[in-house]
Amino acid sequence: MELSLFDYKIKEELIAQKPTGVRGESRMLVYDRVKNSISHKKFVDIILFLQAGDVLVFNDSKVIPARLRGKKKTGAKVEVLLINEVSSNVWKCLVKPGSKFKKDTEIFFSNDIVGFIKDILPDGERLIDFKDVDIREHLDEIGEMPLPPYIRRGSKDEEDLKRYQTVYAANSGAIASPTAGLHFTDEIFARIREKGVEVVFVTLHVGIGTFKPVEVEDIELHKMHTEEYVVSEDAANKINFAKKEGRRIIVVGTTSARVLESIVDDKGNVKAGKGKTNIFIYPPYNFKIVNHMITNFHLPKSTLLMLVSAFAGRENILRAYKEAMKDNYRFFSYGDCMFII
Repeated sequence: MELSLFDYKIKEELIAQKPTGVRGESRMLVYDRVKNSISHKKFVDIILFLQAGDVLVFNDSKVIPARLRGKKKTGAKVEVLLINEVSSNVWKCLVKPGSKFKKDTEIFFSNDIVGFIKDILPDGERLIDFKDVDIREHLDEIGEMPLPPYIRRGSKDEEDLKRYQTVYAANSGAIASPTAGLHFTDEIFARIREKGVEVVFVTLHVGIGTFKPVEVEDIELHKMHTEEYVVSEDAANKINFAKKEGRRIIVVGTTSARVLESIVDDKGNVKAGKGKTNIFIYPPYNFKIVNHMITNFHLPKSTLLMLVSAFAGRENILRAYKEAMKDNYRFFSYGDCMFII
């Protein structure tokens, strides 16, 4: 399948640069797959589309302040994005500008924290050795929230420390937010539970795949980066019991969908445990667990757009996106959302 099939044009002014004034005030486009219809709501209206017995599955991964700013002895500045720890105090990183930071270069992040470029990987990523320093213990001091590159403003905004994090974030490790969950508030959670909806949490630490563009025209040749997941016995049991009873499984975000579709067996049951997944979902794909999906509007040619296209049909999604743009919805991480039913 060709990459160009997942392209669309978007006006710069529709790319949300900041969150809404109050969490939960987003708009929500509802796409009904059975009726092939589109309606326009507010996110707080999500309660109207839920029913007792539904299971809402959330990704509770917590974003770490993974963007660091440092310099060489010469004073040349560098931006480093931590990706994941590959061995004790050695991290795979993106380095910008990479051309000026070769193997064996020292990077000074503070008086006490120095990174040493141990190796350069084939795809340009660097292995940085922080020696005896556990960099995670210093991220709150020297790190910044890793906002996506299309948000063109400083990432030291105090607001981002809260608003680029879901209210239920619990397990640290992500370098990008599971953004469909950014719309939920404690009040909305209370109303959901009052309605008899069951809430289940899984964890998928969102990685560099969120930032990496697809660079091959034949999307089947694209290789997804591996991301770590954790699913508890309790979460798996609740999902399997609901599925057995014919109740609806509604995922909050593409990351939650990827977790469930990664751990489902041939009998349609999900298995608890820890692991890594590089599942790549694109049309055609038969979803085995997910019945409905809450998701944001995704970038052109992105793997996330391909996933929602597999769920609702590529032409249907692009039509919904076209209508959303016509109606001035806000796009991407801090933007509005869709509910695909």
